[in-house]
Amino acid sequence: MTDRPLTLMAVHAHPDDEATGTGGVLARYAAEGIRTVLVTCTDGGCGDGPGGVKPGDPGHDPESVALMRRRELEASCEVLKISDLETLDYADSGMMGWPSNDAPGAFWNTPVEEGAARLAELMRHYRPDVVVTYDENGFYGHPDHIQAHRITMAALEMTTLTPKVYWTTMPRSMMQQFGEIIREFHEDMPEPDPAEAAALAEIGLPDDEITTWVDTTAFSGQKFDALAAHASQGENIFFLKMGKQRFGEFMGTETFVRVQDATGAAVPEKDLFDGLR
Repeated sequence: MTDRPLTLMAVHAHPDDEATGTGGVLARYAAEGIRTVLVTCTDGGCGDGPGGVKPGDPGHDPESVALMRRRELEASCEVLKISDLETLDYADSGMMGWPSNDAPGAFWNTPVEEGAARLAELMRHYRPDVVVTYDENGFYGHPDHIQAHRITMAALEMTTLTPKVYWTTMPRSMMQQFGEIIREFHEDMPEPDPAEAAALAEIGLPDDEITTWVDTTAFSGQKFDALAAHASQGENIFFLKMGKQRFGEFMGTETFVRVQDATGAAVPEKDLFDGLR
């Protein structure tokens, strides 16, 4: 037996990612007395600058954007009651195919072994019972999300730890609803071309392949407020346009695929800590 608290570690790519996919579980488990550790891999410097200035446009300064986003990240952690924030501070790589992918210090341009070794040290320090990150495609193909997945899985192999490991996902049924809600807010949005529609249809998983459905309805307000803390990126955070009540109705469940488990807990689960308490 040990007095060490149960610990959840979430490994995310950018400031604001912690709120989008895992804000509910981070808030819920913090409220239950579980230690919550957030590892943010990049500085978010490819986000929007003041006034919505875009990366590559005149007046966009990645360093000042990164400083602004660090303050927003800390505010989000306060809202979600995250116990420990760790930042790897790699440069934001931008979207796939951007020149910033190959910039010196960019996360996408960093050897996996280097990032994994740093993350493995954090894992040895915190000894998480549950680790959450993205799937092999970073959920939707963002290079920094893919790299976060790669260093997380490599870091686990570097340690002797055997936490339950989960990848974030969304059920295809919810993705369909999400598409309908987007059109509700953007009535003039054109129909996607067939290739784009096919790619969108592949995001997430069929409902019956999802192993873990966590009810976070009671914490949806905190999740919304954590997203709102990333005010500089508000133009890019569609969920904020829904309003808090609609957001809570749509985002009250967070879903995952369990990919590593030593507890033997049955699936489907309703709790990332099934078999651990």
